[in-house]
Amino acid sequence: MNAGKRLLRWASGIMIALGAGHLSLLAMTAWQDVTGWADRGIWAAVPLDLSDGGVKTVASLQNAVTFWAGPGGFAVPLILLGCLIWRLAGRGVAVPAWIGWSLAVWCVLGGVLLVPSPYFAGSVAGLLVVLAARKDRPDPA
Repeated sequence: MNAGKRLLRWASGIMIALGAGHLSLLAMTAWQDVTGWADRGIWAAVPLDLSDGGVKTVASLQNAVTFWAGPGGFAVPLILLGCLIWRLAGRGVAVPAWIGWSLAVWCVLGGVLLVPSPYFAGSVAGLLVVLAARKDRPDPA
């Protein structure tokens, strides 16, 4: 296995672990909110009913926080990106460095805004993608 492929596999593993860990932690801490969506119907996750004049209750705010921290948040796209990069690495396709830079900057910004958090581990994954892109670059000769 070449170095670029190994770096991409590590990066994708970090992304998948972060996303899956986030969803698992949410399922453990907010299980009643998540199961409540199934009881009330899938549209109950983030109701768009403004008939109450825009006044939010504690329960409705908790429900919204649970949605945006879970399926509406970064976890699912991060898992999908990790799976895509894993697949591309297996096929020997180079992942552009801008993907890694974007992920790294997003995760550093998220880590600074939400301290303490494992966002910084995502920046490691982004930098691994950048390093892999540099290793896969052909020599100018």
